Amino acid sequence: MTSSGPLYLGFDLSTQQLKGLVVDSSLKKVHEAKFDFDADSKGFGVQKGVLVNEAEHEVFAPVAMWLQAIDTLLGRLKDDGLDFKQVKGISGSGMQHGSVFWNADAEQLLSQLDSDKTLQSQLDGAFAHPYSPNWQDASTQKECDEFDAILGGEQQLAHATGSKAHHRFTGPQILRFQRNYPDKYIKTYKITLVSSWIATIFLGKFAPFDISDVCGMNLWDIKAGKWNEKLLELAAGPSGVDALKKKLGDVPEDGGIHLGTVSKYFVRRHGFSEDCTVVASTGDNPSTILALPLRSNDAIVSLGTSTTFLMSTQEYKPDPATHFFNSPTTPRLYMFMLCYKNGGLAREKVRDAINAKAGVSDKSSWTEFDKHLLSTPPLAQGDPSKSAHLGLYFPRPEIIPPLPVGEWHFTYDLEANKLSSVRSVPQSPEQDARVIVESQFLSLRLRSKELVSSPGKGLPPQPRRVYMVGGGSRNKAIAKVAGEVLGGSEGVFKLDVGENACALGAAYKAVWAIERAKGETFEELIGKRWREEEFVEKIADGYNAEIWEKYGKVLGPFQDMENGLLQEQKNAGKGEQGLV
Repeated sequence: MTSSGPLYLGFDLSTQQLKGLVVDSSLKKVHEAKFDFDADSKGFGVQKGVLVNEAEHEVFAPVAMWLQAIDTLLGRLKDDGLDFKQVKGISGSGMQHGSVFWNADAEQLLSQLDSDKTLQSQLDGAFAHPYSPNWQDASTQKECDEFDAILGGEQQLAHATGSKAHHRFTGPQILRFQRNYPDKYIKTYKITLVSSWIATIFLGKFAPFDISDVCGMNLWDIKAGKWNEKLLELAAGPSGVDALKKKLGDVPEDGGIHLGTVSKYFVRRHGFSEDCTVVASTGDNPSTILALPLRSNDAIVSLGTSTTFLMSTQEYKPDPATHFFNSPTTPRLYMFMLCYKNGGLAREKVRDAINAKAGVSDKSSWTEFDKHLLSTPPLAQGDPSKSAHLGLYFPRPEIIPPLPVGEWHFTYDLEANKLSSVRSVPQSPEQDARVIVESQFLSLRLRSKELVSSPGKGLPPQPRRVYMVGGGSRNKAIAKVAGEVLGGSEGVFKLDVGENACALGAAYKAVWAIERAKGETFEELIGKRWREEEFVEKIADGYNAEIWEKYGKVLGPFQDMENGLLQEQKNAGKGEQGLV
């Protein structure tokens, strides 16, 4: 497909692929290409995009592999018909929390690139350390404990930085790096995130952190809008705070800041226009919310192998169980995120049990699961006088709440206000279909209830719209229950942007940054141009007052159930397994 007007290029550097996607001013996609690290890279021996050191729980990627990917991907975009001269803006999305350690020669090497040679062949000598820790890395427990303690506890750390300490966050990673590789740390001239690494490559000089992605480091004080001195002091070690500040640099407040024009290397080698502008790149999670003009009080629920909840909000109410980031585009707007390990796998385990009992030959069929999901009354409570059923289903150790593998069941007597542990639902596995789906959405509602506001006169606080993405978004039965539990005054919608949400968000960010009028927000500009009918389908009604209120009455008991199990685990010691 060709376009005569200006084009905008968005990249997404994820764990397993580099994607490039091009849109025009009307937001129509005109080109795309990808580079798969396992299938396409040469000489790195990665599996699923990474290398693993099991002994140290390290997961990391070779930075040179990403250079190889950029070289090849640009060639594939050209083969797809892209005229690079038309590209007016570039932005990117990078997997969050990865870090790249550059040496003092890097910027000179970037400025003197020979357009007859590849990036990989010329920039191998630009890095103090050849690897970038991946978000799956779990080597920093000791450092996380120190981060959680330094400000007085994980609650205080979350209030300052938006999150408690996590293995993958860049602050704990830097602390471990300077301890394990003191010589390499001293030789590190600049530290970039994966997002600012992309911008650095195309800019030909060091690019600053993005105002949203910087919030995934456990170093940035979100409300103060500056680096937290105590956290910097902890991460910096013997070299001191000033040295680390120099390695990190300043953080522009404007998410659409023009960093400069594309490096001459790309002009000469690929034919980019000399006035093509490089825009600040952001993290993959912030970029996801840019794939549509998400308004405040809208929610995105990703139902994949894991479950993720994203919301745009004006409220800053951090908690150790959640993540808060600055909006990647809009001042005084925040991005609220919940991440669960258990999602699709937990539902599939119940589906498989139902199919096995029913003798279904197609093991992957959801027909029986959906039938029982919809025929079982809310909370498996056939009679209002009977107790409600609550449960937790964790085939994987969970983050929220932090419980081990297990399955737990409880009944709640509304009249007596009594929560009781039971072995299972009355009709297992059929009623498990309802209870497992409810449990996942009740957790989302419980943890987002202080952040939603009333979407209209006379309506209780709830999302205006619930957008569903991921594999589970195709299931209209699950969507119906999502709306009954979470609400959604305008309904539940399936959002289909393929597998390109992050690259699309990056491309949209470039459009906004280059074409915005003074003071025009991302939501305003993209909202006027976005063609909802191409990406969105309403699949459930959403808010039903009677059922929504019924679920509201069990939010407290649901939280008590979680807290009781956490206390049991604490009393029993770590490593105990629940009832399976």
